[in-house]
Amino acid sequence: MQTVDQELLEKIADMLGKPVGAVNIRKNSGCASRQSTENIQITSKTDKAGIDIHIKAGTVGETCYIPVIITESGLNEMVYNDFYIGEGCDVDIVAGCGIHNEGHKDSRHDGIHTFYVGKNAKFRYAEKHYGSGDGTGGTIMNPQTIVYLEEGASVVMDTTQIRGVDSTKRDTKIVCGKNAEAVITERLLTHGDQFAESNMEILLDGEGAKSRVISRSVGQDNSVQVFYPRMVGNAESFGHVQCDAIIMGNAKIRAVPEVAANCMEAQLIHEAAIGKIAGDQLIKLQTLGLSAEEAEDCILQGFLA
Repeated sequence: MQTVDQELLEKIADMLGKPVGAVNIRKNSGCASRQSTENIQITSKTDKAGIDIHIKAGTVGETCYIPVIITESGLNEMVYNDFYIGEGCDVDIVAGCGIHNEGHKDSRHDGIHTFYVGKNAKFRYAEKHYGSGDGTGGTIMNPQTIVYLEEGASVVMDTTQIRGVDSTKRDTKIVCGKNAEAVITERLLTHGDQFAESNMEILLDGEGAKSRVISRSVGQDNSVQVFYPRMVGNAESFGHVQCDAIIMGNAKIRAVPEVAANCMEAQLIHEAAIGKIAGDQLIKLQTLGLSAEEAEDCILQGFLA
């Protein structure tokens, strides 16, 4: 691993050295490292780019790392990863994509992650996106995440765009069966002339299904953000969508939360708020000894934490 590889892996997957558990590191459209465990098997697809991850029923306390890094300018790829999580599992999956572009051509990663989650299984999913490099070429990431939760299954999903991603379109779809639960937290930072679009569709199909979506974003400089979370209650269920954004400079932010009830027993709530940093917050921190820039950074870090 080169120094830049290690820096990207630390940023997107908190990887310092060799992690414990199942690992698949994809670098520049190839496999840089792979390790399966007794309970988590990772194999390459034979018909297209990507991997299959099979997690045995009853697996508890294990972690699977599947980060992607790109350091070649002009590289474009489309990857399909399928996860099969057995009944009664309780596991963590750490993904993420980092692109370091020093050239003049755009580098792009498009990935489709599909999860088939067995009865009463639980998993936590963390995904971070990050771009770096002094080249004029863009860093582009378009993740698509699809989750099917069987009866009693649950997912806690935490996705973060740290900085440096010039363009992204994020599509998320979760289908909740009976008594299934999905909690999604999205954190997004854009700056410069960056563009970000996030589309979510949560289908509460089973009786007793629950979901909560929390979106927190910061738009700086001339960047543009569009959010479209959609919660659909097709059975007796509960859903809550909350979108909060801080706008700075000449940025533009649009939030369009939607709730749709197709059952009389569905309870759905949505909230959206966009505003600037409160002046009294800045003043309070500056009286404690912080500069204006330090106070602003402190507020933003706390908001996106």
